[in-house]
Amino acid sequence: MRIDDGARSLLADLHCHSNASDGGLSPAAVVTRAAQQGVGVLALTDHDTLAGLPQAQAATAAEGIHLISGVELSCLWHGQTIHVVGLDFDPQDVGFQRVLDGQSQVRHERAGTIDERLQKQGLPSVLGEARALAAGVPGRPHFAQALVDTGVVAGTRQAFQRYLGTGKVGDVATCWPELATVVKWIREAGGIAILAHPRRYRLTNNKLRKLVDAFHEAGGQALEVLSAGHSRQDSGYLTRLCMDNGLWASGGSDFHWPGRPWSELGRLPVLPDGPEPVWRHFRETTRGRLQGE
Repeated sequence: MRIDDGARSLLADLHCHSNASDGGLSPAAVVTRAAQQGVGVLALTDHDTLAGLPQAQAATAAEGIHLISGVELSCLWHGQTIHVVGLDFDPQDVGFQRVLDGQSQVRHERAGTIDERLQKQGLPSVLGEARALAAGVPGRPHFAQALVDTGVVAGTRQAFQRYLGTGKVGDVATCWPELATVVKWIREAGGIAILAHPRRYRLTNNKLRKLVDAFHEAGGQALEVLSAGHSRQDSGYLTRLCMDNGLWASGGSDFHWPGRPWSELGRLPVLPDGPEPVWRHFRETTRGRLQGE
C-alpha cells in the first residue's frame, strides 16, 4: 500500500506488532525490518498498549521511517471479540493512557488465568518464561514459545493444537469493553478508528455488514480493506462496504513474527479505487511531516 500525494510516494504498513504485545521482535527490530522491506510509513499497533512506541520512535530516526501512532484495541460486539485499530492519535492524551492502563490490566489478569489453567492440566507454570519473552503483557504466542522452551511441546503449532488454540484450555475469554466505547476512546484522543481485518471474524456477509453498520454508527471511520489473509475478493467486498457507509480505506500486514511470508511487512497491494485512503485524514501536522514540510 502506498501513500502518494503527487509529490512523494511512500510504501506504508499501518498495522503490525512487536513483543510489547504478541509479536516476536522488539519494537526497534520491527522498525529495522520494515526499513529493509522498503516501508516508509509505519504504524506499530500493539494490542492494548503503547509500551513499544518510544523504542520504535527512537529507531525510526536512524532508519528514516515515518512512525504513525498506533494501537489495536480489543472490544466486544454481540459477545464476539472484535479488534479496532487506532491511528494518528495523541499518545500523550491522559484520558487515553488511563483507559489503556485498564486494558493492560485485563491482559495481565488473562495471562495469569492462562497459566493457572495450564497448571490444572498438569503442566508446569510458564508464566515467568512467557513474561520474559514479552516486552509487555504476554499473550498466547509467548505462552506457546514458553511451552516449547521448557520442553512441554515440540513446537508452537503443537502448543496451540493441544493447549492454546480456539476452544482449548488456554483460550481464555476476556471481558472487554463494547465496540462503541473503544471507538469513542480513540476519537477522543484525536485518532482515527479503523475496523481491523474484518474478514478474520468468520462472519457471513450479512453479519459482517451488520458489524460495519454498527461500527459506523458508533463513529468508526475506516475499514482495513487490505490485510494478511484477505483475498482479492475479500478486499473487493470490503471496498464496497466502505463506499456504502462512507468509510475510508486502510491496510496493514498485521505482521507478528518473521518467517510468515503471507504477513510480511510492506507486502500489500495498492488500495482499491473508490474509498478515500485513510492517510488523507491524518492530522495536519502528520501529513506535513509525511510531505517533508
